[in-house]
Order: sequence, then C-alpha cells, then structure tokens
Amino acid sequence: MNRAVRLQSVWLPVQTVSEANGRDHWRVKARRVKRQRFAARAMTPVMSLPVVVKLTRLSRSRLDDDNLRGALKAVRDGVADAFGVADNDPRLTWEYAQAPRGDQLQGSVMVEIRSEG
Repeated sequence: MNRAVRLQSVWLPVQTVSEANGRDHWRVKARRVKRQRFAARAMTPVMSLPVVVKLTRLSRSRLDDDNLRGALKAVRDGVADAFGVADNDPRLTWEYAQAPRGDQLQGSVMVEIRSEG
C-alpha cells in the first residue's frame, strides 16, 4: 500500500544564536526568544499529526549539535504551539540541520513538515 507523503515548508526570517554561549542581557534574550517563537507559531503550516518537523538553521557560521538544538529551541516551541501540543508530544518527530548561506536567507530558519498518509 502506497502512502502519500505531504511536505510543506516555510522560511522564518529569524536570527538564531547559540543560547548556551550567549552573554546577552536577559531582556535582550527574552525579546529574541519571543520574536522567534511568535514567528514560528504564526507562520507554520499545520497538518494532521503525526508529522516529522525538520528545522534547518541557515547561517554563515556553524554550531555543534548541542548548540544547534539550543539555538532552535524557541522555533521548536513555536512550531509545537502552532500544532496545539507540547514540543515533547510523541506525534512530533524533530530533525535538525544547518546549511551555510551567504545570500538573503542568511540568518534564518527553514521549517519543513512531512506527513505520511
């Protein structure tokens, strides 16, 4: 039996940084996190669950895998908000990636959502 794979993607114009290594004032960090989470919640296309969500950080600099997850935490929370569930809901599977960019997409996040069925 063939299952159709649905794929939707959206580009979020949000700057992500390594939150673990950041030395920003708490108010600066809170404002950045709020912007990222709101953009992800507002722009994420919603599909029926279960889905696989791939978050790709587009930036000139690369982060190691644990800093990558931390940098994308607010985006992850915003995507989960769009679906109306917690980010640890078992119907959401998370994948992380990063790609070097030197163009207008630099400093942004690509969200891809896959659903089978």
